[in-house]
Formats: sequence, C-alpha cells, structure tokens
Amino acid sequence: METNQSAGKIPWDDLKYIFGEIMYGGHIVDDLDRRFCATFLDVLMNDAMLDESEMFPFIEGKSISFKTPTPLTHEGYIKYIETELPPETPLGYGLHPNAEIDFRTSQCEQLFEVLVDMQPKGGGGGAGAVEDNKIKEYFDLVNNTLSLESLKVNLEDLASKMDD
Repeated sequence: METNQSAGKIPWDDLKYIFGEIMYGGHIVDDLDRRFCATFLDVLMNDAMLDESEMFPFIEGKSISFKTPTPLTHEGYIKYIETELPPETPLGYGLHPNAEIDFRTSQCEQLFEVLVDMQPKGGGGGAGAVEDNKIKEYFDLVNNTLSLESLKVNLEDLASKMDD
C-alpha cells in the first residue's frame, strides 16, 4: 500500500484533524467556534502554503507582507524567523490599529502590578536583600523561558537517535 509520504503528498486532512480536533478541539466551546476553526485550517493548510502564499491577504495596500517561506533547513527557518518576519501588527489579525493600544495598556498595568507585588513589605533590616534575590530569580526564570536558544531542536541529533 502506497502512503502519502512516499508519493510526496502532504496529508493536509490528517494535519487539519490533528490541529483542529486533537490539539485545539478541547478548547472549542460551540458550533460557531468549531466552524471558525475548520475554516481557518482550510484556508491555511493547503498546497498554496508551500508556494510563498500571502499570510496577510486582507491588508492589501498597507505595505505589509508576510509570505510563507520556501522549503528550508532547520537553520534556514530559524534565520527566517529572526530576520524576515514582519513586525507584529493588529492589521495582521484583521484588527484595527488601535487594538494595540488596549493591549499595551493592559500589559503596562500587569507590569506595574508585578512591580508593586515585588516591593518590600513591612519593616526590618535584611528584607531588601531577600526581595532583591526574589527579583533576580524571577528575572532569570523569565529570561531563560523566553530564550530562542532553548527552543532550537537539533534534527540531525533526533534522526540519529531514531535510527538506533
């Protein structure tokens, strides 16, 4: 029996099922959400995705473009992500440019809440040093979590382990 992979065809229906039903399906709350998810996957997961299709098709004339990359190596995709991706914009999600103002305002409010929570409370001699350590631990945690280096996957190493 011939598989899709041996014929060089990408199993889009299988991928849509994996992403839409298995990975995201538990988050679907009603029929409209299910229909939105299915439509979204139909638009994104097709052969046109491999031909440098425009990922922001609804913002024509705004001098913003986001095309899918041509097939690359793992390092090529990392370089593409680091250098070629357009800046994030609400227009890319079909939103009004002012939507970012609300997002940034909420982000600032959360930041200041964290800063207030981290301030030393109560009086006492050595409380400042303890708080400084907590702040450094929190910074290290955030800094290490968001590191791109921690997200890299060595495909050759994985392939060699699978062959064993």
